[in-house]
Amino acid sequence: MARRSLLFSPGDRPELMRKAPATGADVICFDLEDAVAPGRKDEARAAVRGVIADPDFDPDAEACVRLTATDPAADLDALVGGDAPAAPEGDADPPVRLDAVMLPKVEDADRVEDAAALCADRGLNPAVFALVETAGGVLAAESIADATATDALVFGAEDLAADLGATRTDEGTEVLHAREHAVIAASAADVDALDTVYTDFSDTAGLREETAFALGLGYDGKLAIHPSQVGPINEAFTPDPDEIERASRILDARDEAEREGRGVFSVDGEMIDAPLVAQAERVVERAAAAGLDPR
Repeated sequence: MARRSLLFSPGDRPELMRKAPATGADVICFDLEDAVAPGRKDEARAAVRGVIADPDFDPDAEACVRLTATDPAADLDALVGGDAPAAPEGDADPPVRLDAVMLPKVEDADRVEDAAALCADRGLNPAVFALVETAGGVLAAESIADATATDALVFGAEDLAADLGATRTDEGTEVLHAREHAVIAASAADVDALDTVYTDFSDTAGLREETAFALGLGYDGKLAIHPSQVGPINEAFTPDPDEIERASRILDARDEAEREGRGVFSVDGEMIDAPLVAQAERVVERAAAAGLDPR
């Protein structure tokens, strides 16, 4: 599935949560963590449940909830009920639409597995997005990404900079090593890598530049904090027709060479080696994930 864009929506704003699927984001994430004041957690949990338990809530997007760092069990109990025996038929809670959960400030693989177990105790099997946004999380990124329950590794630059005492700059050099480390860890574990937010939602040009850079690093998608950011992010992570056409020709030429028993082949006068084939495969995969027919 495509995870080009993940849009956060405050968990205490049901009117915004219900509008989120219309933005075109591949993942909509109802936030119980940073976007909600501590005194409004219970209100937000009830609001999120009101949306995801609504039978009419059936978005094309992946529906995700960012749990709190301090009490994910309480979040899940409020959203879907605890692990008590099932209620008699007709009295059971309505089903909820919960495709994924995001865990903030993950610093070890056990945190991922524990969250998956909490979900399983409540009859759920969501994808788990592990957010690495502290020094400890970045250093443990390999084991976090490799945890059985991890579906995506998410990089958070803002909290990381605060944890380090670093000064955020437009260039982002203060978090570049960690940003690269996270995407390498995700790639090694064969899970999706989602890049950090771009905080100035009024700066579309800056967002496009930042997203293109993330794509160049190898990220599969990027976080969004405003609906206006979804379109530029999706566009950046969707290959253009020329890219798709060339990638398809490379893979067709590879297939023909394999049928003929040839170890080398060329496309448009250029010798094609294994890295170029891998790049072509990635373009075709991204195109297919975006709903395009690359071949």
